[in-house]
Amino acid sequence: MAKKQVQVEVAELSVEEKLKALYSLQMVDSQIDNIVKLRGELPLEVQDLEDEVMGLETRYQKFTDEIKVYEHKLSDKKTEIKKSQDLIKKYSQQQNNVRNNREYDAISKEIEFQQLEIQLCEKNIKEYTAQIEQIKEDSKETKEMLGKRKDDLKHKQKELQEIIKETEKEEEQLENESRELENKIEARLLTAYKRIRKNMRNGLAVVKVDRDACGGCFAKIPPQRQLEIRSRRKIIVCEYCGRILVDAEI
Repeated sequence: MAKKQVQVEVAELSVEEKLKALYSLQMVDSQIDNIVKLRGELPLEVQDLEDEVMGLETRYQKFTDEIKVYEHKLSDKKTEIKKSQDLIKKYSQQQNNVRNNREYDAISKEIEFQQLEIQLCEKNIKEYTAQIEQIKEDSKETKEMLGKRKDDLKHKQKELQEIIKETEKEEEQLENESRELENKIEARLLTAYKRIRKNMRNGLAVVKVDRDACGGCFAKIPPQRQLEIRSRRKIIVCEYCGRILVDAEI
């Protein structure tokens, strides 16, 4: 019920009152913009560093996982070599008890096959060992880079927090004022204001007429148009930039 009453009261405001509310809102929002500007590129730098740190941590973990995979492969190949060596020993003993050349040749082939298996495993072990060394080197470089980026991030975060701490009370107060003023402006007009603000690089949606020109884009405004703006009987926007225009005495 109370919300509906506020909406009715907002709708009943005169055009002049609406313009004054819009201009007051613009002044407050501009002060908030100035506080945000004080932070400069720091928030973006912090975000970029956070993303980079996350990427480096992911890469470092990937290297760690790859090393574990190759170490497991190494262990498997060493186990295979042990099995082949045991089989060779077994077959060699069997050769001493063969009954004919056919059995001897068959066992000799098995021994030869296991010897080839050992050679292949040894080749794989060399390859895996080389891979592990390379990954360890890449991992070391990544870890060093990660440490540096974490230090940079810590420094930038501290710098940003100090700026935020200096301005947080003022910013909070201004944001409360902004919300209060928004409640005095009808939804359609507020939506238009926010849309214009979003489209302007300097965030100015409501500007004064200054020296016969728009305070936003500096385009000349005809005298008749200026009279209409000073009368405050309707919402007038700049024909060139689309900003809402108010007179200098508002």
